[in-house]
Amino acid sequence: MKPTSSDAGPTAIYRKDYRPSDHLIEQVELDFTLGEEKTIVHAKIAFRRQADCADHDLVLHGVELVDKGIWIDGTRLDVTAYRIENETLCIPDCPETFVFESRVEIAPQENRSLQGLYRSSGNFCTQCEACGFRKITWFLDRPDVMAPYRVKITADKRRYPVLLSNGNRIDQGELEDGRHWVLWEDPFKKPSYLFALVAGDLRCHEGAFTTMSKRDIRLEIWVEAQNIDKCEHALRSLQRAMAWDEEVFGLEYDLDLYMIVAVNDFNMGAMENKGLNIFNSKCVLAKPETATDDDYELIEGVIAHEYFHNWTGNRVTCRDWFQLTLKEGLTVFRDEQFTADMTSLAVKRIDDVTYLRTAQFAEDAGPMAHPVRPDSYIEMNNFYTHTVYRKGAEVVRMYHSLLGQAGFRKGMDLYFERHDGQAVTCEDFLAAMADANAVDLSSFARWYEQAGTPVVEAIGSYDADEQVYELTLKQENPLAGENAGPLHMPVAFALLAKSGNELPIRLVADHGSAARRDAARGLLQLTLREQVFRFEGVPEAPVVSLFRAFSAPVNVKIERSRDELAFLWSADTDAFNRWDAGQELAKGVLLELADDWRARKELQLDPAFTQAFKTVLLDASLDGSLKSLALTLPGENFLMQQRQLMDPEAIHAARDFAIIELAKTLRGELEALYAANGASGPYRNDKASIDRRRLANTALRYLTSQQDEASAALVLRQFEMADNMTDSFAALECMAEIETPDRVTVLASFYERWKNDPLVLDMWFRVQAASKLPKALDRILELAEHKDFTLDNPNRIRALIGTFGMANLYTFHSADGRGYKFLADNVSALDSRNPQIASRLVSAFNHWRRFDPSRQTLMKTELECIAGLAKLSKDVGEIVGRALRGGAA
Repeated sequence: MKPTSSDAGPTAIYRKDYRPSDHLIEQVELDFTLGEEKTIVHAKIAFRRQADCADHDLVLHGVELVDKGIWIDGTRLDVTAYRIENETLCIPDCPETFVFESRVEIAPQENRSLQGLYRSSGNFCTQCEACGFRKITWFLDRPDVMAPYRVKITADKRRYPVLLSNGNRIDQGELEDGRHWVLWEDPFKKPSYLFALVAGDLRCHEGAFTTMSKRDIRLEIWVEAQNIDKCEHALRSLQRAMAWDEEVFGLEYDLDLYMIVAVNDFNMGAMENKGLNIFNSKCVLAKPETATDDDYELIEGVIAHEYFHNWTGNRVTCRDWFQLTLKEGLTVFRDEQFTADMTSLAVKRIDDVTYLRTAQFAEDAGPMAHPVRPDSYIEMNNFYTHTVYRKGAEVVRMYHSLLGQAGFRKGMDLYFERHDGQAVTCEDFLAAMADANAVDLSSFARWYEQAGTPVVEAIGSYDADEQVYELTLKQENPLAGENAGPLHMPVAFALLAKSGNELPIRLVADHGSAARRDAARGLLQLTLREQVFRFEGVPEAPVVSLFRAFSAPVNVKIERSRDELAFLWSADTDAFNRWDAGQELAKGVLLELADDWRARKELQLDPAFTQAFKTVLLDASLDGSLKSLALTLPGENFLMQQRQLMDPEAIHAARDFAIIELAKTLRGELEALYAANGASGPYRNDKASIDRRRLANTALRYLTSQQDEASAALVLRQFEMADNMTDSFAALECMAEIETPDRVTVLASFYERWKNDPLVLDMWFRVQAASKLPKALDRILELAEHKDFTLDNPNRIRALIGTFGMANLYTFHSADGRGYKFLADNVSALDSRNPQIASRLVSAFNHWRRFDPSRQTLMKTELECIAGLAKLSKDVGEIVGRALRGGAA
């Protein structure tokens, strides 16, 4: 399937229109001659027409290819024997089986889109997902056409001593003119989006892994020479992921070689190409001096994610791109489980849900709202979204909650048994889960069909005489429409006594034996629009703890007093819900402060909230990471989403005031917390040390809010004494928000030390792009003209423009509109060179209708200017069009 163009603009592709390819591919042979001015790609492809296909025409995809000849079964075709138009090649009346050959010329050095084959930083590299392979050669560039590949790469040996592709290296040689060649073979069938090629002057960090069947796997991490000392953490992460996948899912790696290549210029985080994963260098390179604790955890998670794709995405792939969550949502769930096992289940769950609520819930509430499995798209790159990835992972997690660990494993085993080597659908996954456990999951399919964030209203009542507690749950999803069926939700719960202890759970008999067994393990299944659950033998009026560990991606509507929330914040036995109660309490306090600020009332922080905050601060039972999260107030982006009329100034003023008041009132306790968790000895990357650093730096951020000499001195001392990037960058973040001459000195010092390390320099740009000081926007505009800023590197763009537009809403939404113009101008400049990155940036305008009339007018003007660009890309055009219309066409 491919979009077609007309005078009215790009045409959408619809899932309902899917049909299998008329042709299949038996074998692919590719011969690349890489050059500085041009690259020649010779393709030899064995085709077979489907038995029931009446159309004998062969139609292939191709973009920006210079035709140098077409052959069928060895005979060169005259140019009149085929048509090239609308990014397709059509050859009429082909035989039932035949060998197609083509020779094309491409220019990787001019490919700034970073899709297909491109040359950047002196290296050749590919990125073929979703539809990049068509920029390499003529092909059936769709995920349901799979074949084995044999690839020969020839290049200048001095410039490109390393030549890599998928699979196993089976031959190599040298030519008399100073060039050399390497031949690769991938024995596993794969779709074109998993093809990979890398050529460059790289160094290898080697390792090994012995599988559960005693096969020895060679592990290779390829990086530029100056980064060879930053690979050990990535290697250890890969080994841990391989062992975990064997232990938890019984899945063993299938090739003899597993390679990772780190490149600086990459649109995504990483790509799971079979046997040759290509990574953004940010997701590979780490040592204590240049990477934070969070970077270390990110790297381990991304390394694991791409490795896990070997089975969930590569061995079993997607029938079409509408099924993207089949591989991405499932693999995100797997990498989340892995990270939880490697670190902390509670901390990982809180981190993931915070991101989901801030980013994905906002996506659900905007013009890009779509189901986990979209129904249509214009440009597929726009649907690598929070909904497909993060909400998709929550859908998989609900299978896990409903079926239990053992049941979920049975479903996964059956899924691989049925579909190894196939391109399948979300229905196939659901069927495997249902059949393996002999359960009816038919209504669960609605999670793939409905857009929007469901709301569950909970109402409880207690009969003291009968000792019966009744819980009514009602679900609704306004975005799905009145005729949409109810969703099947696992509701993890507990009934808490006033002491904080969990009360015994006993559903009344008329709920059925299966429901009673589920309830005994703390689970209710909500399958109707409204259900009533009655519990007997409840000795006192309980406080209900609902959706524990965030068991379903919903908003919960339940009447709770601040006293009740404070109780749960201090006493809930579920770590996630304990944190969540604190967030709910803080949200109410902060939104009330924002209303007062808007009404020009004097701001006062509720003393009860301060006392509840102090109780958590002094709680010795919480580890440092959990306490750090519990003491962190809801972010401004999340808070803005809680109001239909977004007011960045009021939200910022309210949150800023609360932080200042908490720090002023509890300064002694915060100083003691900081001192108790300060650095003690050389850097260590173990859990205890990470917990200590996180807690100390949280305390430091509160103390920094006082904007006085003592707090500034504390920050400066940490910056000067730090022996690791975690503490150094935390101090830099604090200093970036202090009105002091030391801020300029510290920022200059950081720059001078790290200006030759691209990833650390990104951090320098990012911290200034996040600043909310009065003149922050002026500085951001200056940084866009800095000699080290470039629109050619996605990481640098994300660090400055992305952080500003997506994470610093207070400064971005400056009332004068300068922030809007700055972002729109950069989107316009990027559209013709890297539309994928441009479309990500322009999404900052998605919620323009929810601001005051003045800001609405300013943002709409910029959107209309972008929409009027000549030759506007499909990527940006789709996002802008939906924003201006208020949603899908």
